[in-house]
Amino acid sequence: MSTIKRWWSERVPISGDEIRAMTNEPVPHHIKHWWFCLGGTPAYLFLVQIITGILLAIYYQPTSQGAYESVRYITEEARFGWYIRSVHKWAATFMVAAVILHQMRVFFTGAYRKPRELNWIIGMFLLVCTLVVGFTGYSLVFEQLSYWGATVGGNITESVPVIGPWMKRLLLGGDSYNEHTLSRFFILHAAVLPTIMVLLIVIHISLIRMHGISDLRFRGDESGKKFNFFPDHAMTELMLGLVLMIVLSALATIFPASLGAPADPLTTPEVIKPEWFFYVTFRWLKLFPGTAAVLSMGFIVFVMFLWPFIDGWVRRRKPGSEFSVIVGILAVFAIIGLTIWEALVAH
Repeated sequence: MSTIKRWWSERVPISGDEIRAMTNEPVPHHIKHWWFCLGGTPAYLFLVQIITGILLAIYYQPTSQGAYESVRYITEEARFGWYIRSVHKWAATFMVAAVILHQMRVFFTGAYRKPRELNWIIGMFLLVCTLVVGFTGYSLVFEQLSYWGATVGGNITESVPVIGPWMKRLLLGGDSYNEHTLSRFFILHAAVLPTIMVLLIVIHISLIRMHGISDLRFRGDESGKKFNFFPDHAMTELMLGLVLMIVLSALATIFPASLGAPADPLTTPEVIKPEWFFYVTFRWLKLFPGTAAVLSMGFIVFVMFLWPFIDGWVRRRKPGSEFSVIVGILAVFAIIGLTIWEALVAH
């Protein structure tokens, strides 16, 4: 062992003490509560998505002729294919929920304020990328609902003024769903978006490392106390990861991913519904005319990106203002209300 250690240290001249010094950032005491450290959960789920996605890509064929059959083969014939696909699906659902909850936690605790405004913007880009990854992944199955969901998504994109038609052609590879659409979705889902997300995560974590984790103080809590990131917090994240893996395996076994009817461009389903995380968007589109709905949603997303600066402007004029909290509470009620509304209606 001493020979191996000496050989390794000569070629990689970094000692364990140096590694511990680099990773042992003092972490605020409130991070001991799991609901304050939700950022690690989507990162772990993203890793699960990458691993299971690579395994699924071995069999998947991104063509209109082979997509559905390849998914059927994975689900029904490939050894443990049903389990890998089900874990991939449930991890995607959990990842979207975790990113949304993490963004909410950052919002309500004011962790986006100076000097962390840029990290909020990066977090918003990660949220958008996560939603688009979910949309493209759902569309790859090439079953009836995923085909028509992608068609509706293309029509919504076309409603964007000026650049809408161009964006739709870029997304679908033509003026409508065609033989090139699935390959574009697959490249976006399996290569372009994951690469962008990895780069954003690296920048996100780097900024957290430079600024440190925002310290929250609670009455009656051990405020001001800190503990080491490694191994204390790393062990907490590891335990959360193990629990998540157990939950994902249980859900994949009890509620495995199903497979609907194959896509039929000539038959429009009576009910077209997206995945749950697009219920808000779908309901909003039903409440307002097409272009007005798209523009208003775009404006809301734009405001969300700029919220740290809007909040800073408000607080400079009225120190201690709880304007952000009020807006956040109203937004959460709106999101929950529109989601439940869309889930309950028949069409």
